[in-house]
Amino acid sequence: MLSIILSACLIADPNQCRDFKIPLDTSMDALHCTMAAPPYFAKWAEEHPQWQIRRWKCQPSSMNDI
Repeated sequence: MLSIILSACLIADPNQCRDFKIPLDTSMDALHCTMAAPPYFAKWAEEHPQWQIRRWKCQPSSMNDI
């Protein structure tokens, strides 16, 4: 299972950045995750208007690097 990892910074304070994990409910490979990710992080951005996404990636959900 994969997750989307978003790196985002506060709009009010661009030096305040952190990573957020969006677990995906479906089983997919990294290529499909990359193609399917934009709607997930667009929804996240709508729900978190105080944050600006700087970058994102797909990675296995079992990785705990955030």
